[in-house]
Amino acid sequence: MAGHIQDRWYKTETGPDGKSVRVKTARYGSGLRYRARYVSPSGAEKSRSFPDKQRRLAEAWLTQMAADMSRGQYIDPDAGKVTFQDYATTWLASQTTDMSTIDAIDQRFRLHIFPHIGHRPMSAFLPAHIRAWGRVLQDAGLATSYQRVIFANVSAVFGAAVDDGIIHRNPCRAGSVRPPRRDVRKLKPWPQERVLAVREALPVPYRKVVDVGAGCGLRQGEIFGLAVDEVDFPGGVVHVVRQVKMVRAKLVFAPPKGGKLRDVPLPDSVAFALAEHITQRPPISVTLPWKTPDGPPVTASLLFYSRERKTVNRNFFNMRVWKPALVAAGVIPPREPGERFTQSREHGMHALRHFYASVLLDAGENVKALSEYLGHGDPGFTLRTYTHLMPNSQARARRAVDGVFRGGGDTGDGPQTAQEDGKSS
Repeated sequence: MAGHIQDRWYKTETGPDGKSVRVKTARYGSGLRYRARYVSPSGAEKSRSFPDKQRRLAEAWLTQMAADMSRGQYIDPDAGKVTFQDYATTWLASQTTDMSTIDAIDQRFRLHIFPHIGHRPMSAFLPAHIRAWGRVLQDAGLATSYQRVIFANVSAVFGAAVDDGIIHRNPCRAGSVRPPRRDVRKLKPWPQERVLAVREALPVPYRKVVDVGAGCGLRQGEIFGLAVDEVDFPGGVVHVVRQVKMVRAKLVFAPPKGGKLRDVPLPDSVAFALAEHITQRPPISVTLPWKTPDGPPVTASLLFYSRERKTVNRNFFNMRVWKPALVAAGVIPPREPGERFTQSREHGMHALRHFYASVLLDAGENVKALSEYLGHGDPGFTLRTYTHLMPNSQARARRAVDGVFRGGGDTGDGPQTAQEDGKSS
């Protein structure tokens, strides 16, 4: 890198004797005196000005730029001048995730991020700015789980900026910055009596959604997108291949969450319930676009549909069908005239999945299998969510040891464990 420092207050001229002399320029005494210049890897000239008596700082700056280039760590000083809002908007436009996820991120940007930190240049961020913004989220009373999602979105933007050579470090990963804590509240599954009471309170055409949710662990959108040919009655399996989503106010078919297709055991009780439902309310063919409102049309013979013989709209269902059933079952209080129903996030249809998980864990099902049935991408997430529901193993441990020391058939070789194909490992 060929660097150069220009002194704006003096210039060199040739004197009468032919020797070089320094003379004052017209700018002498005003403005920043030194201008350090270099040529960046892209071929563009970059510069920075320094005040009088700070030539050494200008030299140090040029030295630092040269060192960064030699190490491959050069960051264009002008690149970091872009504001967080401008860079984040460009970043979001480049994402390849599904449209509904992009819309959700965009909403978080507009509501909780841009108004507070969107104006700041990317290179001007300090960990202190992130800590202060985190306190704003906390004071807003947002759920900690939602705060974590918002924080992760911001961190992803800064991470991309590091990769793009906009900034050196992600301020969200500074040691003094703590992401919002995980919600330590343990979910409490519905008791069986509540599940049955809510099912009884639902209109007859929708009652079997409870059987599928509580008996197979499907998500709400997966239940509404379940087709009759994906229920393998002889094989005792439900093939989860589709969900109904709302994308920009339009209903679409889409793969299950995370694109994770899966097979779920079909208990006899759920099979009988679905068979009865099909007899009373035969499936209908519904056509929706795939993934996006302008996606290719896909047709499925849905088991559950509205009284207008259309796809169930989750917003209508939750407000006009599910919550009145919660009231009738005594789960939430009735709403006052002209008022909304009481906030009841923990009593949404997702409660049926929690009930399903609690039943399987209580029966001794392993976490890995449960994670597969629920469509989780990580068994660790399943374990963190439901570990407090796993049955206490102390009594089982006592019985196992007692069986050995109370004459449980000693062969002289000690207990044999983890046997496979008749051989001890």
